[in-house]
Amino acid sequence: MSIGSWSPDNSQSNNEIIDATALTAFIALSEQDLLGDLNKQLTDQQKKLSSLMSAGKTAWIETAEKLNDEQLVNLVRFFTLVEMQLPGWEAGAESPVVWIVKVLRRRKSPPSKELLLWIKANSDNKFLPNGAL
Repeated sequence: MSIGSWSPDNSQSNNEIIDATALTAFIALSEQDLLGDLNKQLTDQQKKLSSLMSAGKTAWIETAEKLNDEQLVNLVRFFTLVEMQLPGWEAGAESPVVWIVKVLRRRKSPPSKELLLWIKANSDNKFLPNGAL
C-alpha cells in the first residue's frame, strides 16, 4: 500500500472548481426570479455541478471578490434554494452562502435584514448565513 503525494501541479485552480459560466447562469436565474423549481430550470449539466457546494472557503472568497454586491446577493438566493431543492447539493456549514455573506460583510455591504429573514424562511440549514460558531 502506498500513500500518494500532493503536488500543486495536479490540483485544480479555483477557476476550474468554480465555473464562471455556471455562476453567470445561476445569477441570471435569480435575477429573473426563476428559482422556484430549479430541477426544471437547470440543465442536466448544471445539475452535475453540486461540487460547487464544497469548493471551500478560499475558492469561494476569491471568486466572490470578483463579483459585485448585486451578483453576490443573487448567488446567495440561488445557493440557499438549490440546497433545499436538489439532492446532493447539501453543504451545511460549508455552504457558499456562508463565504459569500462574509465577503459582503468585509465590503461593508452586509446582507439586508430582509435577505437574512428570507434565507431563514427558505432554508433548513441551521448554519446559514453565518456558518459554524
